[in-house]
Amino acid sequence: MARRSAVGRGRDTAVVEETAAPGRALASSADPWDLPERGRGRSGGGGSRGGGRWGGSGGRWWVWVGRAVLWALIIVILVNGIRAPFERFSADDTPSGGGTPAKTPRNAGFPSSAAGAFALQFANVYLNFDQKTAPAREAQLRTFLPDGADAQYGWNGVGKMQVQSVQVAGVDARDASNATVTLLARTADRWLRLAVPVYADRSGSLVVSARPALLPPPTKAQLPQDGVQDRDAALETELQPFLGTFFQEYANGNQAALSRFSNGTTIAGLAKSVVFVQVKEVVAPRGPDGSRTVTATVVWQPAGGGGGELEQSYQLAMVKKGTTWLVQDIRGTTQPNAS
Repeated sequence: MARRSAVGRGRDTAVVEETAAPGRALASSADPWDLPERGRGRSGGGGSRGGGRWGGSGGRWWVWVGRAVLWALIIVILVNGIRAPFERFSADDTPSGGGTPAKTPRNAGFPSSAAGAFALQFANVYLNFDQKTAPAREAQLRTFLPDGADAQYGWNGVGKMQVQSVQVAGVDARDASNATVTLLARTADRWLRLAVPVYADRSGSLVVSARPALLPPPTKAQLPQDGVQDRDAALETELQPFLGTFFQEYANGNQAALSRFSNGTTIAGLAKSVVFVQVKEVVAPRGPDGSRTVTATVVWQPAGGGGGELEQSYQLAMVKKGTTWLVQDIRGTTQPNAS
């Protein structure tokens, strides 16, 4: 190692330039955490303090601390990388707002439409019986019943019964394979409600899984008595002749004539299936000047009805253009009317 005096550089401190001895140069693969240890291998023994710097084992301690931090970061990154896919997997079953996982509807997978049609066909056989045609009923029931079931499925083979109509009222699926189909049936003098248990296998095949049960028919609801409390009598009087002419063209179904009454919308009409008699009543609630929803009670004579008349109620959405009211939409009403 060569040394050169740097004394005489003004106010600069004396500098000792050292040339590293052969074999002591830092290799490119040296550990970046290894700090240079000044004074190691110099005269005076390893671990000595030279130039006011602390070398030796004290510096190596910080190297191991740095390595520990680096490995901790690597472990955290690896753990998060492995855990993230599992969290995304489980997040599919969790609502976006957090909380408990979303529950699968209990009727998921059950063929409700097919089961309703199946139970309807079954009920048309089951609810109609006559001891004179018992063998025919037995043969028809086999299509719906499990193997080994009672051939007449609970009927004692005596008497007769006949229903006029049967309709599906609802399907209550308990799971993907079992449901109760509720049917409404009408005899000559009463309503019947029938619950039919239906089983569906994975292939979509259906069978009546147990004997049906008669339940009470739906009860009659009581309508609210509110009605329209604040009626616009002047508007009702104004609209009476207008709606009389409109419903006469509505009965005929004349598109050219109906277009003069509409606010740009297409109104099909009844194509002469009825004959217009009169607009019996118009109910118009108070509201904004430019638009109003009114109810009209119309008297029709059905075609081929022999002079019989029917009163029917319509809901009309109307808009005012200048001084003329026009029909925006026409449909059946939901306004309670006990008269």
